[in-house]
Amino acid sequence: MTETNSQTNPNDVPAASDVPAAAEGQQQQEQRRGGRDRGDRRGGRRGDRRGQERDSEWQERVVQIRRVSKTVKGGKKMSFRAIVVVGNERGQVGVGVGKAGDVIGAVRKGVADGKKHLVKVPLTRHNSIPTLSNGRDGAASVLIRPAAPGTGVIAGGSIRTVLELAGIKNVLAKRLGSKTPLNNARAAMVALSELRTHKDTAKERGISLEQIYS
Repeated sequence: MTETNSQTNPNDVPAASDVPAAAEGQQQQEQRRGGRDRGDRRGGRRGDRRGQERDSEWQERVVQIRRVSKTVKGGKKMSFRAIVVVGNERGQVGVGVGKAGDVIGAVRKGVADGKKHLVKVPLTRHNSIPTLSNGRDGAASVLIRPAAPGTGVIAGGSIRTVLELAGIKNVLAKRLGSKTPLNNARAAMVALSELRTHKDTAKERGISLEQIYS
């Protein structure tokens, strides 16, 4: 079997005017498709960056991790329970609880649960709360009151974590009753959810803002 080497003559190459219009249209379509693919890739990258920026806004702190057991037919089933506080330090905070067979899975579930139960906290220009508030959950009771600039966060335990991730920097808090971290965190959430600004209170009562201060 013999092979023949064919060489092309430069004079045999067709000119641009000799190329059919259908081939040109096909080339244009391929160029458009390539541009769209590049645009889709860029759009996907931008979407990923935006998602990362949104995730970076939230801060997560683990308050407590406990090993718990559940009695089943075959014996006891061991798992982990994680209490996680999620906040953006700009007026949004949430408390979540997650249970799983490993610590990482429990924390991940706690973060997802905390983002489902977010509370909007009205902040003053001095990063404090507008009025005094009292929250209760179970046997735990929490008293939160505003403080002057420079005071800091005077609180302890899980209550301090909730207040810090909410963005409150000048506040006084007192734990009354139970010492359970979960109940105290939820009581603090109840107290923050009941906060109202003076403007909102005047609107609810149907009076002017000047009448509240008088």
